[in-house]
Amino acid sequence: MSQSTGGRVNPVFKAMNRPLTVLGAERRLFFVALISGGAIFSLLHSLFGGIALFVVGVVIARRATKYDVEILRVLFNSGKFRRRYDPMKWQSTEIRIARGRDVQG
Repeated sequence: MSQSTGGRVNPVFKAMNRPLTVLGAERRLFFVALISGGAIFSLLHSLFGGIALFVVGVVIARRATKYDVEILRVLFNSGKFRRRYDPMKWQSTEIRIARGRDVQG
């Protein structure tokens, strides 16, 4: 058996690494915007309100997709893990300044 010195090379296409988007927004966020616009249209009987909410939702979804494609997964999983730092918990810290004769050396 002969061993080659080079590693195995597998072709990777760009389309495999790109996120699935609709109108530039991640598909799940686009779906949320679409359902929100449809709900407003159905509940309030306002075509303008439904279209406006859909457009605003798609714009926000596009910005979120540009920032981070997996933002929904991060937000949904953030509640499962405990916090390491809570800014609302106050802990007193004692600071002592050593000057002159207090300094050991």
